[in-house]
Amino acid sequence: MNKEKLVIDGIRMDGSRLRPGDWIERISSMVAEFGPDHRLHYSTNVHPCVIEGQKCLVVEPELEEKNRELYEYILHFARHNDLVVHLNEEAPDSTSKEKNLSECAVGL
Repeated sequence: MNKEKLVIDGIRMDGSRLRPGDWIERISSMVAEFGPDHRLHYSTNVHPCVIEGQKCLVVEPELEEKNRELYEYILHFARHNDLVVHLNEEAPDSTSKEKNLSECAVGL
């Protein structure tokens, strides 16, 4: 089993953007819940993030154990759409205004 985070970029291998542009939020909301504050809270296992100005989907390794079907769906979706996928990717400049992977907020 993979123990590294997957980071799926919103762009394809050829550099084009995947449409519709809200696909990351759509997938993240599949396991999100509404909190007592009536706001949507993303799961700690699947959530959107911005890294170096690029919107990404972060998939934690625990998802494979907790929800194998969703984990496989996300991997298939990424392969089928030829999306750029990184393992445990961090933004190289953590002092920038953009977040690095370890700083991505979950309960947005």
